[in-house]
Amino acid sequence: MEYRIEKDTMGEMQVPADRYWAAQTQRSFQNFRIGDEVMPREITRAFGILKKAAALANYKLGKLPEEKKNAIATACDEVIAGTLNSHFPLVVWQTGSGTQSNMNANEVIANRGNEIAGKKLLHPNDDINKSQSSNDTFPTAMHIAAVMAIEDNLFPAMDTLIATLQRLEAENEGIVKSGRTHLQDAVPIAFSQEISGWRNMVEKTKAQLTLALGGLKELALGGTAVGTGLNAPKGFAEEVAAQVSELTGKKFVTAENKYHALTAKDELVFAHGALKALACNLMKIANDVRWLASGPRDGLGEIFIPENEPGSSIMPGKVNPTQCESMTMVAVQVMANDVAVGVGASQGNFELNVFMPVIIYNFLQSVRLLADGIVSFEKNCVTGIKANKEKMKHNLYNSLMLVTALNPYIGYENAAKTAKKAYKENISLKEACVALGFLTAEKFDEVFRPEEMAYPQK
Repeated sequence: MEYRIEKDTMGEMQVPADRYWAAQTQRSFQNFRIGDEVMPREITRAFGILKKAAALANYKLGKLPEEKKNAIATACDEVIAGTLNSHFPLVVWQTGSGTQSNMNANEVIANRGNEIAGKKLLHPNDDINKSQSSNDTFPTAMHIAAVMAIEDNLFPAMDTLIATLQRLEAENEGIVKSGRTHLQDAVPIAFSQEISGWRNMVEKTKAQLTLALGGLKELALGGTAVGTGLNAPKGFAEEVAAQVSELTGKKFVTAENKYHALTAKDELVFAHGALKALACNLMKIANDVRWLASGPRDGLGEIFIPENEPGSSIMPGKVNPTQCESMTMVAVQVMANDVAVGVGASQGNFELNVFMPVIIYNFLQSVRLLADGIVSFEKNCVTGIKANKEKMKHNLYNSLMLVTALNPYIGYENAAKTAKKAYKENISLKEACVALGFLTAEKFDEVFRPEEMAYPQK
């Protein structure tokens, strides 16, 4: 491999000749050989956006000449497009402020910009990092990446799942089955009503995430080192937020309190709480689906789900609810990530949080897993759910909890006696009720209408 010599304030470093990074990136690359978790590409892209926005703002405020602005903007476009991803090699497990990743962006953009300009035009610190600090750029990149991941990847996946559940509701309207509480038989419920509960779980968590986006759209940029804005020109914070908004098509604003923006990560904790809530709801939905599909002969068997692949290497013909299992494992990982995000956010000492890389790594992994998991779950499982009407009807009429419909006519205690007699003697509720003398056979038939129990207000 061929090398070139790059210099920083600590001296010379050998850097691979075909890489755009320079000395500070190389030092980090050599000093933190920990794991293989590279800084998320969403952060790389966010750095491209914020560095371009900063250059445009500095130019507009008279702090950067047009030639430099143009070279920076062109190089940043390549960062945003992902064509320079191989020039961002640093792992998550580095300085807690993300300083080396900020310098990685500065060096790559400077060297690529110089190549574009055909001369030594740009300096990583003096030009690319002008009016900025790692302490305000990394939290800004975190927020940009989080907002874009949620709005552009997670929300579309959630919307598709919601639409599929709405379709299933309509298709299954009027099909009544046994409800279940405590894993025990309960009073009747329409299958469409059960599905509506699943749908509203996704809708509710989308609303919670939408609420959380307000805080994530506040940017720390302009606070520089400790929140005072040292070395940033007046109006820079507002202008750079406007430029980020223009570049992303999303409304970002400058954070009202930069001291808070640098040291606290509560907006990410709040937003990840909504991600955890979504994970919890998806865990519940996936578990419901696999329980209802259990069988095919010795389980509940009330729904059919798509059969995607063989389920056993030893039991021929076995097909398992693999999409449900995948979805629930995603949920477990997101719940675990929430611990890392929360603990990391609690480490804001004095003017800076120094757990930012691990916070955003876990946050973005959660969004990515949820988005991908929902797409797979919807496409390969939920969309193909079919009601087993015969099994639902059988289970419904075999349920002892239908006796609840008799409460207004024979009272709670007599209804309990009826259910216990029917269970003990393995006879029907009607036979037990008539045998106990609580109702005549004719009156029982008049008041006992299981399907209507799911719609008591009609």
